[in-house]
Order: sequence, then C-alpha cells, then structure tokens
Amino acid sequence: MEKEIIEKYKKAGEISKQAKIFARSQIKDGTKILDLADKIEKLIREKADGTAFPVNISINDITAHYAPDINDETILKNGDLVKIDIGVQVDGYIADTAFSVCVGEKSHPLIKAAEDAVNKFIQEIRPGKTIEEMSALVEEVVLSHGVNPVRNLAGHSIEQYLVHGNISIPPTKITNKQQIKEGAALGFEVFTTNGEGWVKESSPTLIYMLLYPKPVRLRESRIILEKIVNEYKTFPFAKRWLKDVTSPLRLQLALRELVNSGTIKEYPPLREKSNAITAQAEETVLVFDKPIVTTKI
Repeated sequence: MEKEIIEKYKKAGEISKQAKIFARSQIKDGTKILDLADKIEKLIREKADGTAFPVNISINDITAHYAPDINDETILKNGDLVKIDIGVQVDGYIADTAFSVCVGEKSHPLIKAAEDAVNKFIQEIRPGKTIEEMSALVEEVVLSHGVNPVRNLAGHSIEQYLVHGNISIPPTKITNKQQIKEGAALGFEVFTTNGEGWVKESSPTLIYMLLYPKPVRLRESRIILEKIVNEYKTFPFAKRWLKDVTSPLRLQLALRELVNSGTIKEYPPLREKSNAITAQAEETVLVFDKPIVTTKI
C-alpha cells in the first residue's frame, strides 16, 4: 500500500475519532437521534470529503442499518443500548468505526465483550493470518464473556469507494484457509447479544445505495438518481437526505421505482431475531506486521 493512500486512511480515521468523541458527548437521556445524526454528519462533511454512509443509530434489539427518518421523533432513554456506526471518506478511502453506549450507565457486559473481541483481533492480526484463525479467535473471546456473537454479521474488507469489500470475517469459526494479505484494509466489527445471535431484516428501509443507473419513468426518480450519481456515488445514502427533493409520498414512490428497477439497493434495519439487545464495536485496521488502527481513540 502506497504511503499516500495510508495517509488518506489515517486522515479519515482522525476525523472519525473526532466524530466519535463528539457523539459520545451527546448521548444522554432525552437526546433526539435525528438531531444527533445530523450533527455528526455535519461535522464529518466539514472536515472530510464526505460520509462513507449515513450515521447509524441503532437502539436495543435494532442491531444495524437504522438511520433516522425524516422528522424522526425517537429519543434516547436511560437504559437504552445504543450503537453508533460512523463512516468517513477522504478521496474514497474509508474509516469505518462503531461504538456502543448504555445510556445512563458507565458500562455493560455486551459492550465489554464486543470491545474485547475487537481488541484481541487487532492484537493478533498480521499478514498471512487466515480467516479461519481469526474467526475462531473472535468467537472464543465473545463466548468467554457468557454472551453470543451475532453470527450473520461480519467484519469486512474495505476498498476505495467501497465500504464492504470481498473479504468477510465472521465472529464465529468457519473453515476458510484464505490468508489476509499485507496492506488489506479491514472494517473489523463484532456484534454481541444476550439473545439467539442472529439478525433478520426489519422495516422501514431508511438507507439505500446505487447499483447501476437505469432509465426510470417518474420525474422525481430521475431527479433523485441524478443527485445520487453526482453527490453520493457508490456510497450508501439516507432517505432523509432527499427530503427537499419532493413530498414524502412522491419520495417514497420514487425510491420504490428505483429499487424495483434495480437502480438502487435497500439496506433495511436489522433486528436481533429473538428481540434481544445487542452491542457493537468496530475499528478500521490496515494489516501490516505492525497493524495501523486508524480509528481507535
């Protein structure tokens, strides 16, 4: 990996750290998640080339992919287990990082389990390590805390302009002898739960991503597609970012046409299957003999 590229990953990581510090300072009983997401995204846009995806604020059994909706009235309450997932991009090079907070509490066993698993991964990852070795290691750490990993969510490689690359590293042992190469960029994340350890798709969908521009019929669909291509490109975007394009009803119709035509992809919220609470930890790691963790505070 070229030094210039490493520096771009580091810059994105430094901005993500600032975003995490700010976000932590705002999480308290009564915080409106729409305001929180808007403020974090504003901070990122002022300092970076943009967000790599909408800020995810997933609460309790909602595990991932919840970005506040237009006029979202959800507020945080004491006892909520909140996951904040943040993406920053500099020239398409991405910092992908997440943390969890139990509102009103200093700690939580699920958070400790997720953080310990990510930290152990960082300690052990080196070029040549296999996906099998690393997945087994992570599973062992999580289970040692007496909780379950969320088995169908995994750490992943990162490419320029692409949040999820071809490498997937699950939090439970799999038979996969693929070696992780020097210079690989990984968004390594672990989700933990006191439930079954599986997530399922929920609703409403609030995050989308461009697949391939195609002809569409509705005028609003064409306007939205042009905006996606020019502003968001291959990065996921939030429904609420399009609120000024048209009315809520026409916006929903346009998004549906774009989905049905195969132009954009949906990322529905993911809920723990047994409705149990979940925690998340994630850092971006550049794999070398001495790994570079760009996002760790």
